[in-house]
Amino acid sequence: MGANEHGVCVGNEAVWTREPVSQEEALLGMDLVRLALERADSAWAALRVITELLEQHGQGGACREDPEHLSYQNTFLLVDRQEAWVLETAGKLWAAQKITEGVKNISNQLTIGTEISAEHPELRSSAQSQGWWSGEGEFSFTAAFSPDNPPARMELAKQRYKGGTALLQEHDGSVTAEVMMSILRDKPSGICMDSAGFRTTGSMVSILPRDPSMPCVHFFTATPDPSRSVFKPFIFSDSMRPVTMVMSPQYGSGDPVKTQPRFQRQVDRKHELYQAHQAAMEANPDGAVSLQETMRFLESQCLQEIEAMLRGEVEGQELGDLFFDCVDTEIKFYQ
Repeated sequence: MGANEHGVCVGNEAVWTREPVSQEEALLGMDLVRLALERADSAWAALRVITELLEQHGQGGACREDPEHLSYQNTFLLVDRQEAWVLETAGKLWAAQKITEGVKNISNQLTIGTEISAEHPELRSSAQSQGWWSGEGEFSFTAAFSPDNPPARMELAKQRYKGGTALLQEHDGSVTAEVMMSILRDKPSGICMDSAGFRTTGSMVSILPRDPSMPCVHFFTATPDPSRSVFKPFIFSDSMRPVTMVMSPQYGSGDPVKTQPRFQRQVDRKHELYQAHQAAMEANPDGAVSLQETMRFLESQCLQEIEAMLRGEVEGQELGDLFFDCVDTEIKFYQ
């Protein structure tokens, strides 16, 4: 997931469809997220960037640097200050739904039925030619392209999708950044992957005011498992300071993945904050609860200040230093 200086936010999830997944070099979902954010100044523009890249280069490839890598297709959430879209793909084909009211979430499954707002020009003819749609009646993207024998990940995602929908609907009309953080930390629904297994790598929550004079605020954990992490605010500004403590190490032309036989060697890409966070949790498991309580208190204080700033009640501090200061404080706290 990510955001850009135009207030565009994009996130993606893996899905599998009736269309075969490319095992060759291709664009990953994460590549498509980054390229969309680099090039788009609106959610619709980001959607067009992704669908054009799919048409030119396809999607798939290996998503991990080990022999057990996964290859998959993608579903995306794309939002800006004014609009929200869900984009779901099957190879180079795609369908998109514009979300005009209420709440919406995605998981590792297709969710767009007949509520299609835009689509690939060959979507229906392709589905019909392969016998996935009769050509009569309403066309459902999910019904036509969901696989007959979905992988276990897609089956498990059904509970997570339903849980996320229920939690969002519970707060429909009163969703705040704090509410979103609590939802992302929810373990019973499966949204927050447990630290003991396949865990959530990082989480992000964004506030996108409709008023263009107000700044968009993005909160990042930059550490795994949001139930054990703190959300830190980031605001795009002309005075942004690079935060090297959350930048993965660069290996350049000597990157072992490039110089060693493919998938023969994993590389440690953990940044400084990630390492400090993990070390603190592992070194003091008994004190982890009190540590998290202290961090949550600091997070709540920051949330209150940000919300007061957005309401115009207080002056914002130097925006470019906000995320840097939070990361620096967190590392010192762990030490």
